[in-house]
Amino acid sequence: MDAKLRHGRASLTVSFFVQGVCFALLVTRIPAIQDRYRLSDAYLPVFLAAVPILAGVGSVLTEHLVKRVRPSTVLRSVQPVVCLALLGAGAGTDLWQLATALGVFGLAVGGLDASMNMLGVSLQRTYGRSIMLGFHAAYSLGGILGASLAWSGAHWKLSLAVLYGPVVAVLVPVVLVAGRWYVDRARPVSPAPAPPPVPQANGGRRAASAGAGLSMTLLLPLCLVMTCAYIGDSTVANWSAKYLQDVLGSSEQLATVPYNVYMVTTLLGRSVGDRGVRRFGAVAVVRAGTVTAATGFAAVAVAPGAWWGMLGFTLLGLGLSVIVPQTFAAAGRLFPDSSDAAVARLNIFNYVGFLIGSPLVGGLGDLWGYRGAMLVPMALVLVTLVYARSFGAEPTRYGGGHERPRTADVGRGSNGL
Repeated sequence: MDAKLRHGRASLTVSFFVQGVCFALLVTRIPAIQDRYRLSDAYLPVFLAAVPILAGVGSVLTEHLVKRVRPSTVLRSVQPVVCLALLGAGAGTDLWQLATALGVFGLAVGGLDASMNMLGVSLQRTYGRSIMLGFHAAYSLGGILGASLAWSGAHWKLSLAVLYGPVVAVLVPVVLVAGRWYVDRARPVSPAPAPPPVPQANGGRRAASAGAGLSMTLLLPLCLVMTCAYIGDSTVANWSAKYLQDVLGSSEQLATVPYNVYMVTTLLGRSVGDRGVRRFGAVAVVRAGTVTAATGFAAVAVAPGAWWGMLGFTLLGLGLSVIVPQTFAAAGRLFPDSSDAAVARLNIFNYVGFLIGSPLVGGLGDLWGYRGAMLVPMALVLVTLVYARSFGAEPTRYGGGHERPRTADVGRGSNGL
C-alpha cells in the first residue's frame, strides 16, 4: 500500500506538471495565435473568454461524470486531449479550426483541473498530512518551463506547430504512462446518517459526516476565497507588464520580468508550504499568505519605481501561492465523503475569478488610474481573512464508526502513511 501511494503521488505530480506546461504554452503565445489566424482585437477577447467559460462547463460535467466513473479514469482520458487540443490550436489555419481547438481545450481542461484536484484531495486525506501544495508546486514548475519554451520559440521565430509538435509528442506518452498509477479514494461502503455541521468552541466547524449531502451554504466561503485569489492571479498575469512599463516607467524588456518573478516565487511558496501547514496548521498558513499577498498589492500600488514594483509582485507570488491549494484541501476536509463534488464545484470559481480579474482591473484603471485599481484586488484578497476559519474544518465520524483525523492532526504533521 505504501508503494502504491508513493506511485500515485508521483504520477499525479507529473500530471500537474504537464498541465502547467500546456497552459503556459497557450497563454504566453496568444499574440502569435492572433497573428496566425488573423484574429482582430475585437474578436480576440471573445475567443479567450470562451476557454474559461467552457472549462467551467467541463468542471460541472465532471462532477456528474465521477458518480459513474472514477476521477482517475476522467483524468487519464482528458489530459491527452488537452495536449492534442493545444497542438490543434497551433496547427490550424482557419478560424473555425481555432474555435474548435480552443473549445475542446476549454472543456477538457475543466475536467482535467477538477479530476486532478479530486485525486490530490483524496491522496492528502489518505496520507493524513498536507501534500496538496506539492502538487501545485509541480504545476508552477511546469508553467515556468512552458513559458521558457514559448520564449525560445518566439526568439527563434518558430511557428506554433513546430513549437507545439515536439512538446506534445513528448507529453502525451508521459501522461499515458503516468496514468497507470493514479490512486482513487476508497468509496464509502455503508454511510451513516449525519447531523448538520455544528459550531465549535474554537470558532471552526465540523465537516459533514459520511452520507451528508454537499451544502453550498458551507462551501460558499471557499468559493468566494477561490474567486478572489484568481482575481489576484489574473491581475498579475494580464496587467503586471503594462503596469511596470506605463505606470512605473520601466523598459519594455524589464516589463516582461514581473510575471516570471511571480511564477518563481509561487513555486517557492508552494514548495515549502506543506511543511508550514504541517507545523502551524492550514488556518495560520492561509492567513499569513493572505497578509503577504495584500502587502504585495499595496507595495505595487505605492511603488515609486520599477524595482519596488518587482518587490511587490514577488510578495504577491509568495502570498497567493498557498491559498488556492489549501482551498481545495479545505473543501475535501469539509465534505470528506462528498469531496469529488465539492472540488468540482469549487473549481468553477477559479474560472470565475479569471474572467472577472482582467476586465475589472482594466476598467478601474481607466477610471481611477492603475495605482488605485491595484487596491481593489488587494481588498478582495483580504476577504480570505474573514473566512479563514473555513480552512479549519474538523472531520467527524465516517462510515464504519472510525474517527477521522482532526484538522490539528492533519495540519501539524501526524505520521500518516
